[in-house]
Amino acid sequence: MKHLFTILTPTYNRAHLLHRPYKSLLKQTFKDFEWLIVDDGSTDDTESVVRQWMQSPETWFPIRYIKQKHGHKKVAVNRGVKEAKGELILVLDSDDELLPNALERLSFHWFNIPEQERNKFGGVVGLCVDDEGNLVGQPLLSFYIDASPQELVYKYKIRQEMVGFVRTDILKKFPFPEDITGLVPESVVWGAIGEHYKFRFVNEVFRVYHSENDQITRTSKPGKDCEGHLYYRYLALSRDIKWFRYHPLIFLVRAAQLVRFWLHCSPERRRWFWPESLFGKFLVVIMFPAGVLWWMRDKWVYRG
Repeated sequence: MKHLFTILTPTYNRAHLLHRPYKSLLKQTFKDFEWLIVDDGSTDDTESVVRQWMQSPETWFPIRYIKQKHGHKKVAVNRGVKEAKGELILVLDSDDELLPNALERLSFHWFNIPEQERNKFGGVVGLCVDDEGNLVGQPLLSFYIDASPQELVYKYKIRQEMVGFVRTDILKKFPFPEDITGLVPESVVWGAIGEHYKFRFVNEVFRVYHSENDQITRTSKPGKDCEGHLYYRYLALSRDIKWFRYHPLIFLVRAAQLVRFWLHCSPERRRWFWPESLFGKFLVVIMFPAGVLWWMRDKWVYRG
């Protein structure tokens, strides 16, 4: 590895927004990083914009640009993980910014974990603010929490936009599944890592989160990305069911969502339905009517 951090930005037709992460990286107080941009087949002027920055005397950090055939964000992230030269990877979306001291503070928190304990951790994660400076979500109840992603969601009931890094060697072991059509929720990967590693979640802001109209999660319709959503609910009711006692409601909702997305998928995309756990199967049975109603509502809302 040649750097402590790889800032990985997957992008697709976002040339008009890439100046946000670029300018925020110019302001970083921590210098040991590279910016790796994986262009997922853009048809705009992304390449020319990036190559101008690569040649600009203003750019003091290394930029690497990789262009691939359009394959969706999950494929771009997997490619970036393979190509990364940093020990730690922070995925920074093409429309967002890091605060000037973000990498410095993330590095501080990482090395503040005792060296003999660090192999048990996947990384460090912190908070986000919106473009008006308002906290996105809720603050943590303590300066930091050492927990798995599942424990944070189910036990501490914290579900919100966050940002942080993951060890590169770990991300290489837990790639996004590429055989699923369309969007694959990031929780699929975070949950897999959480089965083996915990993270240090810190009560500190590192990113400015911008909500754009062309974001994948904003433009996605239930039927379009049903396979990825179905797979995630299947995993949650199979892998995470041991956390049911901490947050029963979220598992009931996910059981209904599993039915909902299963109905949205065409027969060849319905590769999952019954969770591996017996209790998960029971939840699907009792929430089946709610899932059907949810699906019917989708059909009405997105008709035409």
